[in-house]
Amino acid sequence: MNFPARTTNPEIELGKTFQPKFGSDGLIPCITQDIATGQVLMFAFMNAESLGHTLKTKKATYWSRSRNKLWVKGEESGNVQWVKELYTDCDQDVILIKVEQIGAANASCHNGYKSCFYRKLDNLDTAAEGKSFDLGYVAERLFDPATVYKKK
Repeated sequence: MNFPARTTNPEIELGKTFQPKFGSDGLIPCITQDIATGQVLMFAFMNAESLGHTLKTKKATYWSRSRNKLWVKGEESGNVQWVKELYTDCDQDVILIKVEQIGAANASCHNGYKSCFYRKLDNLDTAAEGKSFDLGYVAERLFDPATVYKKK
């Protein structure tokens, strides 16, 4: 899909035309959020092809840097993300999609959690002092990845 060419800063920042800025690697960061709860589910990258596929199918589609291919969320796990809204930031170099996550486990993380953000830094003060960088779990695992993702 061909997206509109980027024009002037005022048009990019305040205009009404979607002019996504893909990086030198052809990618644009994408934050994915649950439309019902507002929970951030994941972060991934898109390229023009995956963004176009997302718009055409309404299924969240990303670019897998590790596999070097398109990745339709849920193609293996069955936990599909149906895109309900798409936003861009002020300079159009980040995308935010709000999705309805559908699937048996209703999970977006390949490690079996609802969100990829299932851990938090336990203590900001001790981390700031360089003393402790311990992570604590803030969510329960919803599925065992070994049973969902079969080795090919």
